[in-house]
Amino acid sequence: MDLLVPPGLVPEVWQRVNAALAAKMIAELAFEQALTPTPLGDGRYRVPLLPGLRYEFRGRPVLMDSWRIEPDSVCRVADEGPEPADPYRLLLDLHRAWGLDPAVTALTIGELSATLAADSWLCSTGLPVAELAELPHLELEGHQTGHPWIFANKGRVGFSAVDRSRYAPESRHTGPLHWMAVHRDLASFHGVPGLDEAALRKRELDEHTRHRFTELLTAQRLDPSAYVWLPVHEWQWDEVVVPLFAAELAQRRIVPLGEAPDHYRAQQSIRTFGNVSRSDRYDVKLPLSILNTMVYRGIPTELVHAAPHSTAWIHRIRDTDPFLRDECRVILPGEVAAVAVRHPVFEALPAAPYRYRQLLGVIWREPVAAALDPGERARTLAALLHVDPAGRAFVAELVDRSGLPPQRWLAALFAAVLPPLLHLLYRYGIGFNPHGENAIVVYDESDVPVRLAVKDFVDDMKLLDEDLPEYADLPAQALGVLMRFGAEELTGSIVKSLLMCHFRYLAPLCAEQLGVPEHEFWRLVRAQILAYQARFPELAERFARFDLLAPEFGRVCLNRERLLPGGYHDRAERDASFHLDAAPVPNPLHLPPTAPEPPR
Repeated sequence: MDLLVPPGLVPEVWQRVNAALAAKMIAELAFEQALTPTPLGDGRYRVPLLPGLRYEFRGRPVLMDSWRIEPDSVCRVADEGPEPADPYRLLLDLHRAWGLDPAVTALTIGELSATLAADSWLCSTGLPVAELAELPHLELEGHQTGHPWIFANKGRVGFSAVDRSRYAPESRHTGPLHWMAVHRDLASFHGVPGLDEAALRKRELDEHTRHRFTELLTAQRLDPSAYVWLPVHEWQWDEVVVPLFAAELAQRRIVPLGEAPDHYRAQQSIRTFGNVSRSDRYDVKLPLSILNTMVYRGIPTELVHAAPHSTAWIHRIRDTDPFLRDECRVILPGEVAAVAVRHPVFEALPAAPYRYRQLLGVIWREPVAAALDPGERARTLAALLHVDPAGRAFVAELVDRSGLPPQRWLAALFAAVLPPLLHLLYRYGIGFNPHGENAIVVYDESDVPVRLAVKDFVDDMKLLDEDLPEYADLPAQALGVLMRFGAEELTGSIVKSLLMCHFRYLAPLCAEQLGVPEHEFWRLVRAQILAYQARFPELAERFARFDLLAPEFGRVCLNRERLLPGGYHDRAERDASFHLDAAPVPNPLHLPPTAPEPPR
């Protein structure tokens, strides 16, 4: 077999993605107040790092204390003269200037390198947005560029080059999933009412495959009824099951069953797979013990227990609320079944690092495609930020296809996205994490946004840290393990994930490519919030408690948190707070009481 060299690792592409990543690093560290650009005039700025060392670039500040930087303009200026900026050199300069932990810097270098390799792959195989707009939801996932905020956003620590060519979203690879049987003294099945193990197997596996798996167990003189069946990621089997569950394999408490015939494609989250053979079958979320965008991508065992209960509860809310059900027509892809698998030794170790407590399991989630009406098309919110190799934004393509003026199209987008999120927060005290991957916009046949789908009830659904009346019928299995936070953090589910992590980038992109000024963009967002509040005045106390129109928000420092305080620790719990010692972010939705609304 020939040695693998991923697509795009050629000088011209490498130079382009390096320049883009260096610009992103400076922009995000400036937003996080780790760097302070000072104006030089004529649109140029300087960032001093060390005596005799600075970085310079051409760009502009935008709202929310953010920056738009021209990648080709970034240069490193030292005593020996200027040179084009390089992400590796920039990180080493930051290491010297800030006195970083060498172990953290070394790990980050590896993540930067893997990110650049993936970006080269995407850049060299990128399609025009006119072609991307025709792709189905699952195919479009393979063309997106990852987290807009975290600069080492495709580190995937643990993956080899071959792994990336098979399992990374940009590989656009499709293939079958492997299944295994786990003895019931280790595994437990959980499903929504009406979906037991037999029903799940019948829905997800054809009769021939079910018979084949059963025969494989009986041929080893094992009782099939003593085992729970579930898929397992091939990488997880090689890297986790075989070395860490060797005792269970030896004792036939874990038994490989083989491949099922359906083919799947990895979504942007890497560990969630969509069925490309049967679009009516469930998405499959599997643990993947790689480190990517700050955390190990396992599935916490305790949350697996809660997933079907949380789904039944949130679906009951939607189905009995006319606003959510009939007006918003919000899609909440349910996590309808799950299997939790415990490791008998690691889980007996108090305060073991969290990655050892989420090694095996599965969550089956309803596919968005099954909830679409004829003519509708689904795309992640993240897709709107995509810019093709020619420099054209996906959002500009959709606006042109719709035939609407840009302001009207954006108003339709905000009318689709915001009301269901606001209603769940204000009326029910529920916060989701509607970042670019979890929030999926549904468009009509003219590519006008019409409604929203929000997913991930296991990791990203939050409740207030006091018992609201709306929580009274939440099953105890979910109430005991779902994350509970104060009002500010619950408000942050929209502020951080939607406003900071998406609209902060979409607003200046729309100014550049749609001719919609940033202030107009944010006025349209504000108008949607005010319209909701006028519609439900009885929730005034909640509007004040979860205040989205406040003068400022806490500044989240995703990149700094990983670089400055010691970086990647093997903690007992996942990181939850990333504010650090940074000044608040001015809220573009806030207007002083005496200030007039911006002109239309």
